Amino acid sequence: MINLGNLSPVKGARKQRKRLGRGPGSGHGKTAGRGHKGFKSRSGSGIKPGFEGGQMPLQRRLPKRGFVNINKIKFSLVSLSQLDKLDDLSNVTTASLIESGVADKGLPVKILANGEITKAVTVTVDKVSAGAKAKIEAAGGKVVEATTE
Repeated sequence: MINLGNLSPVKGARKQRKRLGRGPGSGHGKTAGRGHKGFKSRSGSGIKPGFEGGQMPLQRRLPKRGFVNINKIKFSLVSLSQLDKLDDLSNVTTASLIESGVADKGLPVKILANGEITKAVTVTVDKVSAGAKAKIEAAGGKVVEATTE
């Protein structure tokens, strides 16, 4: 009868790991299964991603395209529909938006005109789109753009 006290794995199901470099008696001593000399016998060897056997790799054969503006300013974008869902909307600042989890920390905040706003709010952020500014003022609110300097 089988119970927890006499369970054992099936013969051949468990295999010991290969212990490399532990003397000639182990069968994996001396060169540890790496052979003599050559690239694959060295430590730190291994074909790196993109290596094509010495041939010029694809990422270096293809031309570079386009332009990357290193001075581009990334904004944390907040839509009017997100603003409308917030509680305690009397005065909205960058800090209050970060605290409520709507805006990302460390980035300037820009309000976009996606959605509608029904409450009158005073918004003090880094940038506001023209459409968002019009909708906020139409709802009886006020927009103050903070200087990012």
